[in-house]
Amino acid sequence: MSLINVVETAAALPDAWSSRSLGHVGAACVKVLRMDSSPVQEEAHGADEVLLVFDGRLELLVEGTEIAVEAGEMYRVPAGARHAVRPGSRGTLVIVEEPGA
Repeated sequence: MSLINVVETAAALPDAWSSRSLGHVGAACVKVLRMDSSPVQEEAHGADEVLLVFDGRLELLVEGTEIAVEAGEMYRVPAGARHAVRPGSRGTLVIVEEPGA
């Protein structure tokens, strides 16, 4: 078992929106990334995806609905839901997803 500083790990990533795997819990992969204010194109996954904002704010568009996820909050994107990151997101994001999702 190892201790990971999630905020420092995200800050050290070379590019925003480029995730790094922190490890696995069962079949789920836990990743971290650094958000900047740029948008991310719409996507969908074959399994639920959990988005946990460590610090900052995540601006989402999920199936046409605008959603703001604040620091300390988590949002579950249901399997198959079309979602995109809107401009203005910033901070540290932890993603939990199943393989092949």
